[in-house]
Amino acid sequence: MTHAIIARQPGGPDVLEYREAEVPVPGAGQLLVKVAATGVNFSEIYQRTGAYKVTFPFVPGAECSGTVEAVGDGVELFSVGDRVATAEGSRSYAGYTVIDEQKALPVPHGVDDFTAAALPLQGMTAHYLMNNSFRVEPGQTVLAHAGAGGVGLILTQLLKARGARVITTVSTDEKEALSLEAGADVVLRYDGFERKVRELTDGEGVHAVFDGVGKDTFDASLESLRLRGSLVLYGAASGPVPPFDPQRLNAGGSLTLTRPTLVHFLQNAQERHWRSAELFDAAARGTLKVRIGGRYPLSEAAQAHRDLEARKTTGKVLLIP
Repeated sequence: MTHAIIARQPGGPDVLEYREAEVPVPGAGQLLVKVAATGVNFSEIYQRTGAYKVTFPFVPGAECSGTVEAVGDGVELFSVGDRVATAEGSRSYAGYTVIDEQKALPVPHGVDDFTAAALPLQGMTAHYLMNNSFRVEPGQTVLAHAGAGGVGLILTQLLKARGARVITTVSTDEKEALSLEAGADVVLRYDGFERKVRELTDGEGVHAVFDGVGKDTFDASLESLRLRGSLVLYGAASGPVPPFDPQRLNAGGSLTLTRPTLVHFLQNAQERHWRSAELFDAAARGTLKVRIGGRYPLSEAAQAHRDLEARKTTGKVLLIP
């Protein structure tokens, strides 16, 4: 037997129950993984409340790290004893979980279990944003919103390593300090950021804006772009962007708007391993710092959700079985 967090119906954090559970059995092409740490993400809060449709009773969790304890038929890429992580698992708020072989990421020496659990989702998001949604080149100037968020902190470090000039936005002095520590060249508050961006770029604007905030920043993000600039809208923390007239892209200077999501940039094992290998290698070398803002015992998953919802945490929140 093991333990797992089970929600029997949608609701507040209190619906997350710590219960005994059966150890799952890996099917064909699957790995049985003893979980070392699980990443807590807002998607699980939306699932818990019923905002995202799931079938109850429900065990949350998609991101974790751990060690392979058994393999199903046909597994070729991994063996018992290998350390793995994933951003595309399921039921990882538990002592054991099963992961599809194709969605498992090899964890190299030099990367601890906590970093391995904290990096996949936000790290691979940052990776596809700057490599595929808009290919950032050395010397370009970009704006990244929520610079002290999980994606923002990683994205800033990767952008600086690429040789870009990075402007970020944050809401507090504490978050400003975190963004500067990650390497941001300039940190702004949200109020009037588009005017300040223009001032900082001699009136031209930035090459790209990475916007995970959504409704509250969308219009000003467009106004921050230079001629033929790109707005990469990858989230909606403040709510979804209302429908808008594409003619605004023309009027703004032949701008480009894209709305990507991570799953479309993890189409096969090769793509997953390329992204994760670059991230894990940077973490192992110490050139990429992953901020872990809180570690909670698995039994305290409800409290982890409360703190995340109340914005009491910074960086990544982990559950430890």
